[in-house]
Amino acid sequence: MNFYDYSVTTPAGEEISMKNYEGKVVLVVNTATGCGFTPHYKDLEKMYEDYHDKGFEIIDVPCNQFAGQTPGTDEEIHEFCALRYNTRFPQMKKSDVNGENELPLFTFLKEQQGFKGFGKGPKAIAMGVMLSKIDKDYKNNPNIKWNFTKFIVDRKGNVVARFEPTEKMENVAEYVKGLL
Repeated sequence: MNFYDYSVTTPAGEEISMKNYEGKVVLVVNTATGCGFTPHYKDLEKMYEDYHDKGFEIIDVPCNQFAGQTPGTDEEIHEFCALRYNTRFPQMKKSDVNGENELPLFTFLKEQQGFKGFGKGPKAIAMGVMLSKIDKDYKNNPNIKWNFTKFIVDRKGNVVARFEPTEKMENVAEYVKGLL
């Protein structure tokens, strides 16, 4: 199976095939509305505005698996993002990204790009300390660790990068720009 064999569901229940994104650079991200990383929405929207016409897409999958930081309905989540961050990229139905009910797309993404660490700096250290209390083996499994984990898919459907939420958004934007 490859990236184009998967689909996600919109809040209205419509299945969106990843085949719709063939030939494009795609960023897939699990998001939250009440997280310290929620301001990433601003940077994601800026990337979308800057690169969408060049063949860039974002697939936003809200997820409530990390400290319950996305408690609202799909409609409430969409309203929050549109009003607070003026987001225009597609937002999918709130879904799980880890565990028994995880979206098959995220199973595939994690198989292609496992966890490689949080990098350096205060946020990285804080994430490591927090996660070691939740999952002592967190470093050794590919699971999504927190909200705003980003996967980059190139124009050929290859999952070429994974960025943890602690990564600077400028670095994510530069990576995407390099693929366009």
